[in-house]
Amino acid sequence: MRPFLLYRDGEGDQEIVDLADVPERLTIGRSTTNAIALAWDAEVSRVHASIERMGDEWTFVDDDLSHNGSFISGERVRGRKRLSNGDTIVVGRTVLVFRSPTEREAMRTATSRERATPVVTNAQRRVLVALCRPYADSSFAAPASNRQIAEELTLGIETIKTHMKALFDAFALGDIPQHHKRAAVAQHALATGVVSQRDLESQ
Repeated sequence: MRPFLLYRDGEGDQEIVDLADVPERLTIGRSTTNAIALAWDAEVSRVHASIERMGDEWTFVDDDLSHNGSFISGERVRGRKRLSNGDTIVVGRTVLVFRSPTEREAMRTATSRERATPVVTNAQRRVLVALCRPYADSSFAAPASNRQIAEELTLGIETIKTHMKALFDAFALGDIPQHHKRAAVAQHALATGVVSQRDLESQ
């Protein structure tokens, strides 16, 4: 199957980049000259990183071009890292998901337990939807605070904190800076369809 990248643009619309159409290399950055231009994300460097083909594999490269760093599945990238199906790439406040499904994976249903779609409990999903709620009107919104989530779900703050920690683990955020984790979870959930626009509009 053809490998691709999945992310949300500045308007909150889903974008898909078919890597089969990319000769060897594409750059990611805030400048509009990049193949993937994230002009709306102030935490992304002008030229932040690149994705490069090596034979039949795809790699992510951050050779200290970025100011705030790049993270793949929770680990900071220094140099080159081979991409695997389902890897979550965080640059600035933007989350991109790398997909390179095999024939067998492509035939799975939406309920399959793939690494790109973390498995969460019903209670955790309710917290996740509440976390993403502010994005219903704007992709520039900040995710809901623990207090806002607690008020919406009529739960205690400590209960919300417990669920948030479980979500950080489920989304494999690892070394991503703490102040970026909430946005990374929310954007990954929206980019991969774990939380839909319909979810955000219903309460």
